[in-house]
Amino acid sequence: MITAGIDCGAKNTKAVIFKDGKIIGKGMVLTGFDQAGAIKESLEAACRAAGVSEKDIEKFGGTGAGRDSIKGAVIVNDIKALGKAANFFFPDARTAADVGAEEGRAAKLDERGNVVDFAVNEKCAAGAGAFIEAMSRALETPLEDMGRLALTSDSDIPINAQCVIFAESEVVGLIHGNIEKKDISKAIHDAIAGRIVSMIRRVGVNESVVMLGGVAYNPAFVKAVKTQLNIEKIRIPDYPEFGAAVGAAIAAGEQ
Repeated sequence: MITAGIDCGAKNTKAVIFKDGKIIGKGMVLTGFDQAGAIKESLEAACRAAGVSEKDIEKFGGTGAGRDSIKGAVIVNDIKALGKAANFFFPDARTAADVGAEEGRAAKLDERGNVVDFAVNEKCAAGAGAFIEAMSRALETPLEDMGRLALTSDSDIPINAQCVIFAESEVVGLIHGNIEKKDISKAIHDAIAGRIVSMIRRVGVNESVVMLGGVAYNPAFVKAVKTQLNIEKIRIPDYPEFGAAVGAAIAAGEQ
């Protein structure tokens, strides 16, 4: 059976094609203002990569902020998609987190990837990738350099604001205080990690913790989460940004 999963996110729209339980194609485009167009483009890209036609797809799963724009799809909420994806990549996973551009979430799972408990940040970018992106602008540092810069610091500077706007004011204050960029970058990563860790602790920390979402590529963020959870390893699949789309495809296939 061929199934597809589409995650229409605030920043990017991702699509995956499954055949007989294996990922055979992926596609990703910027969401922009045209959600329907982004959904169509990402699915077409995934189909090209998989070597299949859209007509070959038997079931669709849709998730993400723009999931209602995915016509004909089985709608899958973000938390269910997280659980199914984490279980697919790491069947023994019992704790999973997904941190994307605009939202972070954590879930406790059973042996089949069903969600037992979950927590979601309060619709604030301070608990998601947009926080690091906004702070990179304040530091006048490319976003892709923020994680590597933070890893060169061993300072411990708190950022206490719970809002991106106020946190940016704190960062400006640190800049004016002649604090080095590397130390400010570490403080930024520690702050966002703290918000995600609080959600993970709320649902319960098990030995096998899985991280999905694009922010999983950031080494300083991952290191900060491990440090604050006092664990040695966080399990991250290849292409973690496609996690929600994978979960949506699996959930649709189970219908």
